[in-house]
Amino acid sequence: MSGVLGTQAYTNYFKVNGGYRQGGITAAMPAGSFFGALSSSFIADKLSRKTTIQIASVVWILGSLLQSTSNGISLLVVGRAVSGLSIGVASTIVPVYQAEIAPKEIRGRVVSLQQWAITWGILIQYFIQYGCSFTGGGPKNRNQGTAAFRIPWALQIIPAIFLLIGLFFFPKSPRWLASQDRWDEAIQVLADLHCGGDINHPRILAEYREIEEALTFERELAQSSAKALTQHRMLKRIILGMSIQMWSQLSGVNVMMYYIVYVMQGAGINDPLLTASIQYIINVVLTLPAIIFLDTWGRRPLLLLGSLGMMCCLTVSGALQGAFGRPNPGTNRELDAISWVISDHPRVSKGIVACSYLFVATFAVTWGPTSWTYPAEIFPGKIRAKAVSLATATNWGWNCALAFAVPPLLWSINWKMYMIFAAFNAVAFIHMFLTAPETKGKTLEEMDEVFDSGLPAWRSVPKGSRLDRLEKEIEQGNVKVDAPRPSEAALVPMDPKGQQLLPPLTPEKRMDRHQKRNWFL
Repeated sequence: MSGVLGTQAYTNYFKVNGGYRQGGITAAMPAGSFFGALSSSFIADKLSRKTTIQIASVVWILGSLLQSTSNGISLLVVGRAVSGLSIGVASTIVPVYQAEIAPKEIRGRVVSLQQWAITWGILIQYFIQYGCSFTGGGPKNRNQGTAAFRIPWALQIIPAIFLLIGLFFFPKSPRWLASQDRWDEAIQVLADLHCGGDINHPRILAEYREIEEALTFERELAQSSAKALTQHRMLKRIILGMSIQMWSQLSGVNVMMYYIVYVMQGAGINDPLLTASIQYIINVVLTLPAIIFLDTWGRRPLLLLGSLGMMCCLTVSGALQGAFGRPNPGTNRELDAISWVISDHPRVSKGIVACSYLFVATFAVTWGPTSWTYPAEIFPGKIRAKAVSLATATNWGWNCALAFAVPPLLWSINWKMYMIFAAFNAVAFIHMFLTAPETKGKTLEEMDEVFDSGLPAWRSVPKGSRLDRLEKEIEQGNVKVDAPRPSEAALVPMDPKGQQLLPPLTPEKRMDRHQKRNWFL
């Protein structure tokens, strides 16, 4: 959206220039995303993660068509809301799908690829908008044609088509297949993804055993997913996942992405569209280190350091604007959307731009990828899609509120708004320090041990993974696990509800299950 805000074509055609009207247009997409996120889990649990993402692709195509053909604010808002539904579904289920197919050693890297893809999408779309802004006489021509915004909005259809078609060549989630008692398919997918198709590899047999035991335990509890969400021990995790997504938005990144053009205009930058584009490049480039090192550095340090870094950037930026800025005298028509400007202080303007760049760099390395990775990996399989949908809906709910509120806030309290977001980052640091344990190196099935260990968040659970130990035992012949064969799948007895009746538990397994049941209670 930011790439068209600075064009005369957009301003004249839709008769907007900041304020609540622009806030409403911008907020339509995250509002749709909020409802898309809430509905996504029901589709994903029923039809599979892969099919749900394909449905989201079709909805995105429809929304882009409505936006690019809009003849007024009403249709534009509807188009952005429809596209938002797609974003809400995809942003919820893609991390779940990635977490469920990735090995534990690189799960953070795989899930954070979504954030990198998002930054690439923002960058490419921004430069498409920037290039199209020169059509019809350029962005400052009062008679500029509507191609300046219709072309970039229509081109959004292309990646959705590629995603829709490309997913036909991807496997379904092995953990979703297991939840549907399609064990032969599940273990084959695991083998294809992790061990070159060898279903008898010790790592695959160990993973199969882990997933089977976790699923059996969930079924022994005989709880609906809705009831499981309200269990005290699970409720703490859900609040943590929702809080991470909330703090991600309250960090201030909303301002720096949606309304960076206004920030640059207020700082007295001559070419705000070009200067803002550098920020999107920084966002792409500096997300890459997080992808590479997230599974080495860990999630917790990035959350804590990111909050501190963003707090400092916002504090300095707000202080510079408060000390050297003044109310907009209204002598420049191009600055009508902002109320506070800096003029005749080139060094201060450069300092504000530098703080903006440093802020985005900090977010890209820390909270950007981690805020999507962490919620996708901390929940058990039975409630994973629903819990992640609540966390993602929280993200989009705050995104919507801020997209609507930031333009009038920039107008009414200008530089003081930066201090508010700096304070949010300070609170986020304290909250994460007290409640967010480290999860790197653990399988999805081991998250109960991480969160139910009784240790405070700042003390990590013992290093190593149960999966690695089980793999070693299988490799040494101390534990025997037989992989299900397609020919055997039809012979597995089923209960009246159509669920697989798994073999009886050994006394050792039953004791372990009773211990885990105590954790639930």
